[in-house]
Amino acid sequence: MSKHSIRRRDFLGTMGIGSLGAAVAAPWAVGAVAAEASKTEKKWQPVSDRKIRCGIVGYGVCRFGAAFSFQDHPNVEIVAVSDLFPDRCAALAQACRCEKTYESLEVLVQDPKIEAVFLATDAASHARHSIEVLQHGKHVMTAVPATLGSIEDGEQLLEAVKKAGLKYMMAETSSYRADCYAMRQVYVAGGFGRLVYSEGEYHHYMVGVLDSYKDWRRGMPPAWYPTHATAYYVGVTGKRLTAVSCQGFRGQQEAFQPGANRYNNPFSDEIALFQTSEGGSFRMCRTRSIHSLGVETGRVFGERGWMDGTTYQGAEKNLPDIDRPPLPPQVTEGGHGGSHGRLTHEFITAILEDREPLVNIYEALAMTVPGIVAHQSALKDGETLKIPQFDPPG
Repeated sequence: MSKHSIRRRDFLGTMGIGSLGAAVAAPWAVGAVAAEASKTEKKWQPVSDRKIRCGIVGYGVCRFGAAFSFQDHPNVEIVAVSDLFPDRCAALAQACRCEKTYESLEVLVQDPKIEAVFLATDAASHARHSIEVLQHGKHVMTAVPATLGSIEDGEQLLEAVKKAGLKYMMAETSSYRADCYAMRQVYVAGGFGRLVYSEGEYHHYMVGVLDSYKDWRRGMPPAWYPTHATAYYVGVTGKRLTAVSCQGFRGQQEAFQPGANRYNNPFSDEIALFQTSEGGSFRMCRTRSIHSLGVETGRVFGERGWMDGTTYQGAEKNLPDIDRPPLPPQVTEGGHGGSHGRLTHEFITAILEDREPLVNIYEALAMTVPGIVAHQSALKDGETLKIPQFDPPG
């Protein structure tokens, strides 16, 4: 097996172990077990003194290019930044404490000094931009999703990653939320057994239309942006969603009315029930009309126990350490439940250690593609559809 690939059965060894923090057994009582801060404060230990020379692309309305603390990481040197809008490019350079700017990604990737690129660009361009970076011999971390609505683009991205032999990581924030991280550690330790039922939710109430490049957010099928929810199954178990039946809800927002969006999408909300490769069920809830902003959460129910948040209830007596690994002192946790800084740290550490990152191309597609198929099902009144599988060889 190539050092740049990972078998699905090896996934659990990568997700949350090694540099992410080894599972440490502790004699906890059967029943409800609440997560508590470690009695002994964990301290970050560097794995190298080398600095990865990075480029940052995209500032935009969310200012994501500077929100993941690349500029603060002790193993990073920001070589250059880019945004298509000169004022945003200047603001990104200032936020990243970087003097060098480029007018576009296509120019930035030609800089031979840059080893890795963080893409905080529009979702519709993620696959194309990632391929561009990889073809220029650079590692890439991209915001979610891996591909927007196109399975074919996902297939091309997979081929580009395999051909380049470089690190690709999707910055899925739920993977490093405290609850999802804890669930993954407990799953690795056998605290759940097989998951009978699990669920992931991402509620993002839409008042008007959030500004976006070329209006890509306007009327977008909710299930095309699924990874904050699907991480609560794929990111916990490393296993797969295999089939789906999805129902769409027609909200009252103007962006979802006939002819109001470029996707010809009528649904403001999509609720999907998936079959899993363990033989269980997973429910995904993606909403834009429920009056709630930015709620990302999930629950898992297994043969031996279950979790809602960071509290375990079940039969396992010896649970692992479920505290998230420490960050370098300069790096802030950031938004989305304190996940931003941890995603950056994982990506940079994966390069330094020459290993697969947490959400590599296979896990990224396993979280993204089910949502694309779910929307197809909703357009067919909930018809059950098979989901293409993207697993590493072997």
